[in-house]
Amino acid sequence: MAKRSAGILAYRVQQQNLQVLLVHPGGPFYARKDAGSWSIPKGEFTETENPLAVAIREFEEETGNRIHSDEFIPLQPVRNKSGKEISAWAAEADFEKCFIRSNTFELEWPPNSGKMQEFPEVDRAEWFPLDEAHRRIHPAQQDLLVQLELMIRQRGRGSSSVQKNQR
Repeated sequence: MAKRSAGILAYRVQQQNLQVLLVHPGGPFYARKDAGSWSIPKGEFTETENPLAVAIREFEEETGNRIHSDEFIPLQPVRNKSGKEISAWAAEADFEKCFIRSNTFELEWPPNSGKMQEFPEVDRAEWFPLDEAHRRIHPAQQDLLVQLELMIRQRGRGSSSVQKNQR
């Protein structure tokens, strides 16, 4: 069975410009990578876990921010090349500081050195205008941005599909 992740696509509208919050993976493999490397805050979940609850937890673990919203709008899942399915919810949010802290992981670095080093799961988070977010986000997650933009347009006309937070 393919792995599954759940995440939150946080968005805000400032001066009529839609912005989304993306995170950059930490560690040495992504240190010099930018375009196509960013992601929504997300994490893997099991069959017994509530995907929305996991998405909310992972958002806090990766950004250091609690997402306070009564509305989590489900987006259509996307798949990356490995087959991992990413379930996501859009939620309106705004943070003065979009990145405070992240969980860490250990990795032998440099490879075959026998030295274990600790790295943050996420080393940066940033608000991006939608056009810039399309350039930065991992290609498999592009469709989440498209869905968000369509949803914002529909909500502007009074129609939305909103899932209440039921943790």
